[in-house]
Formats: sequence, structure tokens, C-alpha cells
Amino acid sequence: MSEFLWPWIALALPLPWILRRLLPGARRQLPALRAPFAGELARVAGLDRGVLAPRLLLPALVWGLLCLAAMRPVALGEVVAPPASGRDLLLAVDVSGSMAADDMELGRRRVTRLTAVKAVVADFLDRRVGDRVGLLLFGQRPYLVTPLTFDRGAVRGQLLDSQVGIAGRETAIGDAIGLAVKRLREMPQQQRVLILLTDGVNTAGVLEPRKAAELAAAENVRIYAIGIGSEPGQTRFFGMRIPTQGAEIDEETLTAVAEGTGGRYFRARDTTELAGIYAELDRLEPVADEGEPIRPRIERYVWPLGAALALAGLGVLAGVRRRELAAWH
Repeated sequence: MSEFLWPWIALALPLPWILRRLLPGARRQLPALRAPFAGELARVAGLDRGVLAPRLLLPALVWGLLCLAAMRPVALGEVVAPPASGRDLLLAVDVSGSMAADDMELGRRRVTRLTAVKAVVADFLDRRVGDRVGLLLFGQRPYLVTPLTFDRGAVRGQLLDSQVGIAGRETAIGDAIGLAVKRLREMPQQQRVLILLTDGVNTAGVLEPRKAAELAAAENVRIYAIGIGSEPGQTRFFGMRIPTQGAEIDEETLTAVAEGTGGRYFRARDTTELAGIYAELDRLEPVADEGEPIRPRIERYVWPLGAALALAGLGVLAGVRRRELAAWH
């Protein structure tokens, strides 16, 4: 099923003919020679104003196609039910110096903690259809890298481009929560969720994590905290135990922060546990239901517009060719 969004533009179809008939013409040049058979010659040459000369057929066709494209023909697609606007979900990812520790395993090879986070969170973002997602990176200072948006691809791209130490080597967990609450508070949504991922202890910033959690609870922001990093001596590599220092995580504080806002604290010692945590978050914070059914409109103006440009190009080439042949003879 097709229709025109601007059908009134069809009134412009006779405009060139009206202008040619009613408006004063260009300055006429006096003929150098008067001949009694000039009218017959004009009709043979296609210059008779009483009929549409063959040389005017191509411009008329181009004009008609341009008017057709300007009328915006559209085709109506199949009825779809897009996801309704869900929650505001902000990811706060620790990029302090300790995230460079390579005590995680991904695809049977050792990787850094940040690399493991990138791999798992990218898949998590693909499933958040209907949610508005943002990205906050923090180290010594927090920075909002991607504001809340439905463009999950942009969030994933910013996360993949992040580097350890880009926000400082220390860890300001409280300031990160405070900035996240500030950004979530600006959005008129009922469900506000912060996923806080860190591998350390609050060592920088001016806001204590527990105080920041109180601010989050007052603004109805639910925090899910994830502590990432292996236990000392628990990492396996090709079946062998590799002694590691492990992550020094303030689990007591993170648990208090999460539970004080109605969320939960999770511990991720490897990529398998981290993926399981995000699967659990999908269950705790399911995506929104389907919205109102809509019938998408598919623009078709490109076809008459392309045909008009192609015909105009052929007309120009034909004119150039005639002039070359005339000059040759």
C-alpha cells in the first residue's frame, strides 16, 4: 500500500507551461532574414509553440519526475510492535590502574580485568532493547562518557575504546555514584538503575560511597554493585594454577551500598561468573514490554528522483554529443 505525503505538490506540474505562456519572454532578437516559409521550418525543427516539441519531451519528463519525488511517495510496511521506553540504566565502569591486572581468563587465554568487562558487557548491552543506557568511566575522577541514550551501539563503542588509567590511577567510587545519581535524576523516568563495576577500594574523591548511596536511595536509584577480580592464587591457566595477588575489594561497603538502595552485590572472580551476573541482572531488571503497534513508512522518493537525475544526465550528454558532431561537420 502506497500514498503521497505531500500530494498538493502535484499542482506544480503545469508551472513551466504556465510560465512559458504568461510571463514576458526573453528579449527577442530581430530576425536577420525574413522568409515566407519560416513557419514551416519552425514546425519541422520542432519550434512550433502550438504543440509540445520533441526537444521539450525530455525536460517535461524530468520535471514530472521531480514533482513526483517532491510529493514524497511512501510505502506502508508491516505492522510492528516496538519496545516501549523502559528504564534509565547507567553503567559505571572502573578504569583505574588496577583494572590492568591480567588475572581473568577469556577463551582460554589470560586477559586484563577491563578486557573481560568489555567482552561481557558488550553482550549485555545487545539485550537491553527498550532501555536508555549511558556509560560512566571512573578512576581518580568520574566522567560521563555517553549520556543516556537508546543508541546502545554508541555506548558499546565508547566502552570498547576505553583504556586503563584514562580517568586516573586511583578509585573514586563515591564520586562515581554521586555523578551517576545526578545524571539519572535529570531524566523523567520511574525506573533508574546504576550498575557499578569495580575491582578496588574507594581511595580518592570527596564523597564517601555510603553517603553517595543515601543520595541514590533518595532519588530512587537502585544500585547493583559488581566486584571483579580473582582471589589470591585462584586463577587457572591451561589447567595450571597461577599464583596471583587477587583483587582487594571492599565488599562490605559495596554490599551496604547496593542493599541500601534496594539492589544487590555480586562477586565476579572470572568471566563465567561475570556473564552469569549480567544474566541475573536481565532477570532482576527485565526489558520493557512491547509498545503500541505501528506501521512504518518506507520512503520511495529516491526512485523518481534518481530517474530524473539520470534522464537529465542523458540529456546533457546528448547535447554535448550533438555539438561535437556539428563542430566535426
